[in-house]
Amino acid sequence: MNKHKQIFSDLLATAGVSIDGDKPYDIRVHNDRFYKRVLSEGALGLGESYMDGWWDCQALDQLIDRILRANLEEKVKGNLGILWFALKSKLFNLQKQSRAYQIAEQHYDLDNDLYRAMLDKRMNYTCAYWKNATNLDEAQEAKLELVCRKIRLEPGMRVLELGCGYGSFAVYAAEKYRVSVTGINVSKRQLELGRELCKGLPVELRLDDYRSVTGTFDRVISIGIMEHVGYRNYRTYMDVVNRTLKDDGIAFVHTIGGNRSATASNPWTTKYIFPNGMLPSVAQLAKAMEGLFIVEDWHNFGPDYDKTLMAWYENFERAWPELKKRYSERFRRMWHFYLLGSAGGFRSRNTQLWQVVMTRPGTTQPDCRVS
Repeated sequence: MNKHKQIFSDLLATAGVSIDGDKPYDIRVHNDRFYKRVLSEGALGLGESYMDGWWDCQALDQLIDRILRANLEEKVKGNLGILWFALKSKLFNLQKQSRAYQIAEQHYDLDNDLYRAMLDKRMNYTCAYWKNATNLDEAQEAKLELVCRKIRLEPGMRVLELGCGYGSFAVYAAEKYRVSVTGINVSKRQLELGRELCKGLPVELRLDDYRSVTGTFDRVISIGIMEHVGYRNYRTYMDVVNRTLKDDGIAFVHTIGGNRSATASNPWTTKYIFPNGMLPSVAQLAKAMEGLFIVEDWHNFGPDYDKTLMAWYENFERAWPELKKRYSERFRRMWHFYLLGSAGGFRSRNTQLWQVVMTRPGTTQPDCRVS
């Protein structure tokens, strides 16, 4: 056994994983260069070598869960490229306004048929709420209802949604609660479909960056934009919410969160899925809110994202016979690593899903503790 294979095998053993074993989370290696690549490149090498077909795993989600629980990523020292990536994130504002549209161009502007096949009927591309749900459609509708109840929507209110996706929340809130919604998004493809879905409703979806918003609203919310804001801009985001929220209004954030404060993201995810993405920590969000808002409720249901991602994976696989006419096998493996790896991240409790309700100091406390 070469030295790189021995080192890697010993690391995997601490997570209860074997090479060429018979467990669903064991790995099968097809290229011996894999070991050196992962040891030198860390998460980037692990993901890219999977895309290249250098290794396989029957249950990739279970493997990533075990790797994260064993904290193996901390035991594999990155190469100079990974260290430069981390340094670059510290030196430069990778989420500045001039770069705001990169994430849309690389990820959200993929063919809408891909997302139609993968998502629920309302096209929610964020975590569902599975407490009383039996399928993805029910769970996503339950999430939308949960948001509306937490922010105490009433007919006639004006709502600003920062990062509106396909307009899933806007359509639901307009139909069920008779409010008007202004949605902001940087994805042209999402807006094309979103505008079709909200025809005839008091909903306006705009192509714009959240920092450019003007006006005042009864409620200001975001469901999945905070992961793209970046640690240098968390306070800027809160300033925008403060500027656009009426004095007695309610603000709301739905975001994936990390257990530790970070200034850089997983390099594979950043390169292939979410350019310039970054997960906030409790400490980072709290600092950004300080002096502007009171936290009325902080709800964590991260394990629900595990179920959501596995549902998306099943939908993607079911649709692959049609999707493969437009996407390569390497893309399929990339998408597998993205969806199943993310599921493993939530299952291991390495990542969380938070919903945070905020008001201004001095306002009457709203009854927003619903489940």
